[in-house]
Amino acid sequence: MTKILITSALPYVNGVKHLGNLVGSLLPADVHARFRRQTGDDVLFICATDEHGTPAELGAIEAGQDVRAFCDAQHAIQADIYRRFGLSFDHFGRTSSPHNHVLTQHFYHRLDDAGLIEARTSRQVFSPADRRFLPDRYVLGTCPHCGDTGARGDQCDHCGTLLDPPDLIDPHSALSGDRALEIRDSRHLYLRQSQLVEKIGAWIDSRTGWPPFVVSTAKGWLNAELRDRCITRDLAWGIAVPREGFDGKVFYVWFDAPIGYIAATQEWADAAPGRDWRQWWWQADDVSYIQFLGKDNIPFHTVSFPATLIGSGEPWKTADVIKGFHWLNYEGGKFSTSRKRGIFTDAALEELPADLWRWWLIANAPESADTDFGVARFVADVNKDLADIFGNLANRIISFAHRAFDGRFPEGGVPGDAERQLAHDLEQRIATLHRHHTALEFRAAAATTRAIWDAANAYLQHAAPWSAIKSDPARAAVVTRVGLNLVALGATLAWSIVPHLAERVLGALGQSDAVPRWPTGPLLPLLDRGAGTPVARLGPLVEKITPERADQLTTRFGA
Repeated sequence: MTKILITSALPYVNGVKHLGNLVGSLLPADVHARFRRQTGDDVLFICATDEHGTPAELGAIEAGQDVRAFCDAQHAIQADIYRRFGLSFDHFGRTSSPHNHVLTQHFYHRLDDAGLIEARTSRQVFSPADRRFLPDRYVLGTCPHCGDTGARGDQCDHCGTLLDPPDLIDPHSALSGDRALEIRDSRHLYLRQSQLVEKIGAWIDSRTGWPPFVVSTAKGWLNAELRDRCITRDLAWGIAVPREGFDGKVFYVWFDAPIGYIAATQEWADAAPGRDWRQWWWQADDVSYIQFLGKDNIPFHTVSFPATLIGSGEPWKTADVIKGFHWLNYEGGKFSTSRKRGIFTDAALEELPADLWRWWLIANAPESADTDFGVARFVADVNKDLADIFGNLANRIISFAHRAFDGRFPEGGVPGDAERQLAHDLEQRIATLHRHHTALEFRAAAATTRAIWDAANAYLQHAAPWSAIKSDPARAAVVTRVGLNLVALGATLAWSIVPHLAERVLGALGQSDAVPRWPTGPLLPLLDRGAGTPVARLGPLVEKITPERADQLTTRFGA
């Protein structure tokens, strides 16, 4: 049994996330966690809402709430949405938790003791109208690189360039619109990442299995004279800086947020006896740690967070594999939380079952390049894959079992050459599917799953038990029995991607394991089992999206 630690990039607490956020880290992390559980690995899947920094403060101001009350409400909303999407976190925590406050301050002290923290006077944006220093995200303006007028002081969402507030053209306050901004001195703490370039570079070189663009992004940061990182901000909401003279300042959200992975694991361990968070994070050489994140998070997870862990001098577990994703675009443009553009997860669930979204997003995951979501393409794909292929496979053989065999796996008949050839073919396909999942190749995993459904449909179409029943009842019985087991196999292999649909199918076939086990060993015995087992009526597994319904989706979600 292998110990697999999985973390997904932490979603900001400031509002419901869109489908791009979902497929950029949360959903593929869940698919992989489910697959690993199926194969018998010991999995710990950790996530949390990212609750500090300006997004939380701005969200609270917009909602007219106290920031803690805002975070409490938004965490509950997000947790409920992810539950309904089937995300199987072992723990979904919060970076505002006491655990994260204590642990972040611990890392600060360790880094300071190691000579990696330095106090410096920096030039910060001050708003006379707001009578305060403005954190990066409170400063809006025009990006000097691409000209987008909605850039923030920390990053341009349009081109992805990381910025500092003074870089912006025509900067103004996000709070008051004040353009009479001033640059004043403010005392802040810096993490001396420049002192760790050699260690971080050696750490990156020791990793394998990273997508090429993740490696190139990480090395690009290291090779471009890595800058020391300011890790404090002039904010009231956040983790207090335990240093004399720094009252009223908090740690930068990007310093404390990744530490939240460890803190959330501590919360998970505290929730039940016998759990030990140290087995996953402290001297955990037997753990394989996989991070899932979008490409905008790559610099922080390949450089800044490792700098914190390595710089502490303590034996913390660092990521073995970092699986990065490109953007999911929306009808030719970008999804955007701040601009309310795109399909958001709550609205998606109001319109259609979670598994339809899950399937399409994984089958089109933006792994090697940006992917564009379009309503028409989405409708065509889920109708074909889930209704015509998987749904038809399940419905027609279960319906036939009720017509011809009293709603049971029939007895009688012996598998022949066709079944042996089918089993051999499927063994090869299942091995390929296992390789794709293990290699974190999500689009290929969905395509291979679809191909297995196709192979099962082709077998039933050719063997045609509904025709054989008239002349050779024994042959019809074995084909029906194999067909029902093919449906169970197809559901088991698809469970990591479409868990709700898979569980419906498996439940109808009398299989109720919480985690359906991945098939191993010779396949033919698995395809010939279950004689006499009752089969429940299933009804339509997936309702096709009609043209009228598609028009409604286009009206609601069209760009």
